[in-house]
Amino acid sequence: MDHIDRIDIRDTDGGAVIAVKVVPGSSRDRIAAVLGDALKITTTAPPQRGEANVAIAQILAEALGISPRDIQLVSGRTSAAKEFCFAGLSVQQLRRRLAEI
Repeated sequence: MDHIDRIDIRDTDGGAVIAVKVVPGSSRDRIAAVLGDALKITTTAPPQRGEANVAIAQILAEALGISPRDIQLVSGRTSAAKEFCFAGLSVQQLRRRLAEI
C-alpha cells in the first residue's frame, strides 16, 4: 500500500492506534487507500447498530493477520472518522503489516 507513512498512527499503553475513514454501505469490503492521514476502508455493512464498526474490525484483522478481539474502537463510534487500537502491536509493527497489504 502506498503512502503508509502519512497515516496517523501512535503508540499507547494498550497498543498502536490508527486513524480510519470509514465508508459504510459500499459495494465491497476492502482497505481502499490512504486518505489524508487516515486509512480509508469501505464496507458493505450499514452504519446502523455498530454493524459497520464490527465489519471494519474484521476487515482490519483479516488484512493484518490478527484476531478481531485484538482490535478495539477507541473513538468515533457514530462518525466516519474513527480510531482503532491494535493490542500488542507497536507503530513500527503496524506500519510494516500495512505496507505488506
